Amino acid sequence: MKKSFFKIFTLLVCLALATPNVQAQCPMCRMSAESNLKAGGSIGRGLNTGILFLFAMPYLVVGTLGFIWWKNRRKEEELEA
Repeated sequence: MKKSFFKIFTLLVCLALATPNVQAQCPMCRMSAESNLKAGGSIGRGLNTGILFLFAMPYLVVGTLGFIWWKNRRKEEELEA
């Protein structure tokens, strides 16, 4: 179990380090959202909701995987005892 966890962890670290730096266009999105809100639109609120969704997803995925791993490990310990 420890070897497979170490392999997965190493793979994730390598993938995180191998990703290139990406230049985001945040000022353009901000200007677009502000001008839309001033004109009475609702795109800015949707943009903020999308940002929060994208921000929360990695934490939910990692938390779910951690819970599944913990539950399986607990099962293995109960079977060994």
